Amino acid sequence: MNFSNFFIILFIILLFFPCIFIPFAYSDELNITKDDSNLSIILSEHGFAWPIPGYTKITSPFGKRTSPTAGASSFHKGLDIGAPEGTSLVAVNDGKISYIGFLGGGGYTITLSFDDFKITYCHVSPNFIVSVGDTIKQGEIIGHVGPKYVYGVPGNTYKDSSGRPTNGATTGCHLHLGFRINNEYVDPMDYF
Repeated sequence: MNFSNFFIILFIILLFFPCIFIPFAYSDELNITKDDSNLSIILSEHGFAWPIPGYTKITSPFGKRTSPTAGASSFHKGLDIGAPEGTSLVAVNDGKISYIGFLGGGGYTITLSFDDFKITYCHVSPNFIVSVGDTIKQGEIIGHVGPKYVYGVPGNTYKDSSGRPTNGATTGCHLHLGFRINNEYVDPMDYF
């Protein structure tokens, strides 16, 4: 083997070696099985489970933004994670379900409460699989990403440009994740 081939192979090894091992150095993993799903749940260094296994693309971060649709705030009080309708949503922590229902701009919403935290999962499926008062374990499936369009919701003022009623203030299927501590919104990414 000549020196140029040796350096190319060495370069490739050094380039890809960290990509294989570094992600595992900063997180733990839970394997959760429920509803015939085998989800690999990644825990942050703060002990929170990522809410939507397999989907990590942030489509709108916490903070100031240009409103993407009528009725959406220019200060985004959560984190939007893009995912297709029906994708499983998991509990970020042990807690109790304190709200399920249609919540204005958040559309169909599930709230998980524990300690001083209230975690809202917005734009979820209206086919709820949890009920208010349920005790939930971290990593447990609590719902699914909802559809963009919902019909027959009393008081829903949210519509797209064609006039079809949407699942709150949304332009497409995604999870809006909100973190409140003592009822003050904080950036969810501070916990992941």
